[in-house]
Formats: sequence, structure tokens, C-alpha cells
Amino acid sequence: MLAIPSPVSADWICEGDRLSVEMIDLGREAMGALADAIPNTAAGTLPGDGVLIHWRGVTLQLPRTNNAGAPSYTDGRWWWRAQDPDHPEFRQRRGGVETYRCEPWA
Repeated sequence: MLAIPSPVSADWICEGDRLSVEMIDLGREAMGALADAIPNTAAGTLPGDGVLIHWRGVTLQLPRTNNAGAPSYTDGRWWWRAQDPDHPEFRQRRGGVETYRCEPWA
């Protein structure tokens, strides 16, 4: 079984506040041995996986999308993707789309 490891957690500063992300491997837990047979894997993630984002006193649980490319996560309002680990993409839809600037936490 060959799998690309994903970080368990990571931290950034987004718009002046610390943001931490934890990976949730629910797809692997739910599908077990079938994980190798699923064609829609991306960077070691499976459908059903997600992230927990802790930011400004709020915890967001975002499921992985089925978008092509680097794994991204959304609940329809919040969106997260860390294709570039030094500058992850973090957005919120509130009428329009608000984009939050994120930098690595030292």
C-alpha cells in the first residue's frame, strides 16, 4: 500500500490571528482496505476526509471537495487549500468572497 503522507496539523497566521489545521482521515476509517481501489485520491486524501480549522475562537469542520488538483476543503461558506504551504488559500463567502491572507507561523 503506497500512500502520500499528509501533515497531521499545521499553523499559520491569517489576517493577524493564529490559524491551526488538523487533518481528519474519516474516508480511510470508513473505507478501510477499499482505500486503494478508490480512484479519487489526492495527496493521500480520500473522499470523506476533511480538516478541522481553528481560527478566531471558531472551529470549522470542512470536508474534502472532489475538485481536481491539490486537495481543497469546503462547507459551501468556508474554503481551504494549502497547495502552497507558505501561502495557503483561505476564503469565506459572505455575499461576495472574502480572501484571508495567510503566512507560516514561526
